[in-house]
Amino acid sequence: MPIVTLTTDWIPDDYYYGTIKGKLMTACPSLSIVDISHKVPAFNTARAAFIIRNTFYHFPGGTIHLICVNTEPSKDESVLAIKYKSHYFIGNDNGIFGLILKDQPSEVVELPPAIEPTSFASADIFVNAVGHIVSNGEIAGLGKARESYNKSVLRRATIDQDVINGSVIFIDSYQNAITNITKELFERIGKGRQFEIAVQSNHYKLRKINKLYGETSVGELLALFNSLNLLEVAINKGNASELLNLTTSSMIRIKFFDKKQ
Repeated sequence: MPIVTLTTDWIPDDYYYGTIKGKLMTACPSLSIVDISHKVPAFNTARAAFIIRNTFYHFPGGTIHLICVNTEPSKDESVLAIKYKSHYFIGNDNGIFGLILKDQPSEVVELPPAIEPTSFASADIFVNAVGHIVSNGEIAGLGKARESYNKSVLRRATIDQDVINGSVIFIDSYQNAITNITKELFERIGKGRQFEIAVQSNHYKLRKINKLYGETSVGELLALFNSLNLLEVAINKGNASELLNLTTSSMIRIKFFDKKQ
């Protein structure tokens, strides 16, 4: 049974949501449609990319991922179909693919515009592409082959001698602040040394990495490496981003010491 995932910046009870699902089921009645998220803030490609980048590989090969975020038609942005690691992605060429894919995809195809342009032209373009992939098992023939696509730059933590400078890149359902500091980077630069994590320009400091949230008392600030192996700042059973005024532009700084400070 072919699988299609949906990630959108529409609210669940918007007519866009019902329209594209109805069109998909009409075109391919055997489809299994899986909702990844319909709570992406409008036009927020960075948040959508984080969600898709960290979920798509859990689906079987051959899954088709529809990225219905910031899909307003534009003369500067084509709709692309991309094959990457046996998965298919369909979305606007607005920089989001560069935030999702870690390396070069095996195929990139530019889809032709809708015959009858409307304010919701993406529905027909996306559905036609899904139908082609389901019928043919490939994106070849959908449109013009491309060598590249628009690439937004993924924010990465930087290193300054014994300091890692990172930033919050995602706020999760529990208001935990997920950063772009990886466990691999922390261990490579830290080399087992003592450290101090500065949150909000030294306003809050942490000197321990938890394995579990519950290792810290309820209401207390903590840091841990989450299931994505990214450093996360949280409050046990609290709302860290709200209480600490953390946003996706907040800086997180880790300084390592050779001796106890």
